[in-house]
Amino acid sequence: MKADTLLRNLRVTGRDEVVDIALSDGRIAAMAPGLVCEAVQEEDFAGAFAFPGFVETHIHLDKACILGRCRICEGTLAEAVAETTRAKAGFTVDDVHTRATAVVEKAVLAGTTAMRTFVEVDPRVDLRSLEAILAVREAHADQLDLQICAFAQEGTTQEPATERLLEAALAAGADLVGGCPYTDRDPAGHISRLFDIATAHDVDLDFHIDFDLDPTWNHLDLVIRETERRGRHGRVSVGHVTKLAMMAPAEVDAVAGRLAAVGIALTVLPATDLFLTARDVAAGRPRGVAPAHRLAAAGVTTTVATNNVLNPFTPFGDVSLVRMANLFANVAQIASDDEISGVFDMVGAAAARLMGRRYGLEVGAPADVVVLDAPDAVSAVREIAPTLAGWKRGVKTFVRPKATLLAGPRRSS
Repeated sequence: MKADTLLRNLRVTGRDEVVDIALSDGRIAAMAPGLVCEAVQEEDFAGAFAFPGFVETHIHLDKACILGRCRICEGTLAEAVAETTRAKAGFTVDDVHTRATAVVEKAVLAGTTAMRTFVEVDPRVDLRSLEAILAVREAHADQLDLQICAFAQEGTTQEPATERLLEAALAAGADLVGGCPYTDRDPAGHISRLFDIATAHDVDLDFHIDFDLDPTWNHLDLVIRETERRGRHGRVSVGHVTKLAMMAPAEVDAVAGRLAAVGIALTVLPATDLFLTARDVAAGRPRGVAPAHRLAAAGVTTTVATNNVLNPFTPFGDVSLVRMANLFANVAQIASDDEISGVFDMVGAAAARLMGRRYGLEVGAPADVVVLDAPDAVSAVREIAPTLAGWKRGVKTFVRPKATLLAGPRRSS
């Protein structure tokens, strides 16, 4: 057979032996040990691990890399919202484009092949950030699939103009809408109105919700009830839900059962959730990260994601999802190979499922391939394995050669 590219000696999930992968016309043409193939390009990876790439389900490209414009004195959620709101008024299209481009390029180098970004629209920033992110999506379409969620970070009921901007964002090319009930003076009205918009435009919904450690009240019930009432099963996602970290296992299981029944997916953001929560706890500070692995075991689609990069919500970050998976595994005290494999799925197969994407290395699938310097997915998470190379629809998008240890001069005896 003939192929555009032949990748030799790769390890993949579900196979004991190394395989060769042939890429042609943007698809996987063949995958088997010892392929006899005439290829334009051929590379040998000597047993490294291949998979379809990381999937980022929750990131804010529009407000990344603004640490120099903000103060962090208290390190609280309220401060982060206030400081970002102040900075956002000065965002320009070029400014957002430059910062978002830098983050997307880092994500590609870190092995990400698909991403969902939230883009805030409101009277302060209007549609400027959206304009920039739409341009970033087009410019990087050959490297990464970018899904855009038009997002009402600061509520809607107190600012009706935001609802009109959400509608305008969908007309301009946004893929879905999202909201933040805890910043709205009428959380129930906020949730209901966003469901109205999503239903009218037949798009998905993604909420930032229950981002504190008080389990005595929640907004998740409202989202579950609206999802069921509107028949939006499988079309809704929620992020953070840190209240779950403070619930007993039986309570978490009960919530998990309800989420699974209506097909609501859940994303945890370990870096942000750890940084912002429990600031008011003087001793015995809780971790504040929802037990995604427990919900996954109950049938909930759960993912791990980056959230923010270098801003008041998260004043660090390199957009590496394997690092984020490792962080979650540490926080969740996960140890077994099966559990670690499940965490890898949270930045891979499960994340793709949340975004409604086909995922997997199989003949006929899109030729999205990322190679990690590890023998398998479990080792990749345990060791935060670096990327070696990547292809998007059969076209090579990056290369990061394996590190080489150089011999030093011999010491005299």
